[in-house]
Amino acid sequence: MALSADDAKPKGFGYPESTRGPDVPYAQPPKAGNPRNAGFNALRVAKELNEYEPRYDPTVVPTFFGDGEGPPLGDYASLEKGMNGREPSGRRHYSIVDYHEAFKSGRLTPISVAHTIVDLASQESKYGAIFIHIRKEQLFAAAEASTKRFKEGKPLSILDGLPVAIKDEVDLSGCKKTLGSANDFTRVDGKTSWCVQKWEDAGAVVLGKLNMHEIGLDTTNNNTVHGMPPNPHSAHHYPGGSSGGSASAVSLGLVPLALGADGGGSIRIPSSYCAITGLKPSHGRISISPTPSLAPTVGVVGPMATNVADIAIGYKFMAAPDPRSRSSACFPAPLTGRPSVNKIIGVYDPWFARADASVLTLCQRALDKYKATGWTVVPIAIPLLPLGQTAHAMTILSEISASASSIPTASATNAAPTFSAANRILLSVARQTPAHDFLLAQKLRNLLMQHLSFLFQENPGMVIVTPTAPNAGWRIENGEAELKGGVSDADKSVRSMEYVWLANFTGCPAISVPVGFTKEEISEGKKVDRAAKFPVGLMGMGDWGNEAGLLEWAREAEMFMEAEGEGDWRPKGEWVDVFKLAGEKS
Repeated sequence: MALSADDAKPKGFGYPESTRGPDVPYAQPPKAGNPRNAGFNALRVAKELNEYEPRYDPTVVPTFFGDGEGPPLGDYASLEKGMNGREPSGRRHYSIVDYHEAFKSGRLTPISVAHTIVDLASQESKYGAIFIHIRKEQLFAAAEASTKRFKEGKPLSILDGLPVAIKDEVDLSGCKKTLGSANDFTRVDGKTSWCVQKWEDAGAVVLGKLNMHEIGLDTTNNNTVHGMPPNPHSAHHYPGGSSGGSASAVSLGLVPLALGADGGGSIRIPSSYCAITGLKPSHGRISISPTPSLAPTVGVVGPMATNVADIAIGYKFMAAPDPRSRSSACFPAPLTGRPSVNKIIGVYDPWFARADASVLTLCQRALDKYKATGWTVVPIAIPLLPLGQTAHAMTILSEISASASSIPTASATNAAPTFSAANRILLSVARQTPAHDFLLAQKLRNLLMQHLSFLFQENPGMVIVTPTAPNAGWRIENGEAELKGGVSDADKSVRSMEYVWLANFTGCPAISVPVGFTKEEISEGKKVDRAAKFPVGLMGMGDWGNEAGLLEWAREAEMFMEAEGEGDWRPKGEWVDVFKLAGEKS
């Protein structure tokens, strides 16, 4: 049901004042800056900040988007099956519904699936770098218990028996925690993060921990400690980061659902690079308690999957309000409010056009398809974006630097944690950031939040659309030497985050959905592959608390890509048919 302008006006605790920001022309982003200050002092000349107070926490608790009659969870599951129009056939990635139906029918059992994936993920296999740690005893016990429930006809939920895995940034009882580093940050009390526990309570079989870029500080997932998870679509490209293990596992078909974390695009960038879907929820909505956040005012966790319905299902369980969390406890139950279907897309043309030509072509094509299906595209403007990205970078680096130095290690010597050379440089830059510049960054956060509030008040339910990443992936330029020695390229890192940072800094929800493949020539020695393709994602950013509206927007893309015969995002020659392999074990 469409929302009227009066009814749809967003309201909520902490909702920013609706104030149009300064009218300044778009400026090209500067280079990353010198290693001493990374250009962080640039905010000192921004006179526009004089009228704003700092805002340190972007959490906004909605009172509208959670109080209406909305689609129950079962509708999302049914819609997925109807939209794809197929039984489990191997024509697409297997979905949560596919697994659930296979378990109910007895075609597969959770224990046979668990054994299959563990065998694939062994350190001796080609997939060994995807997982950092697998807790075999616990996962096999959970899979056996789920198999018994299905035999008795008493599954706990649609997640019962489902193989899932989580980024090594949250806690899981019985599993080591390293944050993708050589350090041991495992909790002494053995507790599991709330959002992971919600999946377990629903019967999901949590396999273990997935690889990540060390302490989440870049977008490649080049990891010199645990190895690099493959990009299933191109051996010549990184999978993206910092949730690269999650994206790789989902894209390959090893798991249908994974947990990622996102402080600066770390769910959405690897989702784009690996042709899957990833949701960055509203800030504060999903609890990771009792786990401390690496970046508490920009970081969130969210689901990564191969279709929108699976994102909705994973999100609905993991976003259950946590009474122990000061922010999560205030949110309404997820996906109980009416989704906005006003079908309005906002585009800031100079910003959108910053993408590489191959990316721009596919994203513009997707916009044209939205128009053809009844969506209205309106021009918008957002001030001070390049400075905003600098302010976000300053904030996340400062927060991770403080967190990384204070997280207790499980080392018997209580030695300080050690990190790669590239991250030591970044953490050093963060420690040199003056409090004065950090406060200016929070003023700019307030300015941007108030301006977004103005835009959402003007166009209730609007989705602000950009490419997810401006580039078609990040190439591995120097082969094995680069993978072993690490890579650090500040300009490429900043470039890859050109669109994603805004949702983190302002706390808005955002989702990436695949919209096609570029074509490029990839040379290796004298051999040239002219048929090489690389996935591209389109990103929508919504009003605070309106995840339901974003899911509707992303589902629209899924449907028109399917109608065009382009809905198969499986990596050619690399996709793993878990159903076939597990069937052989049953």
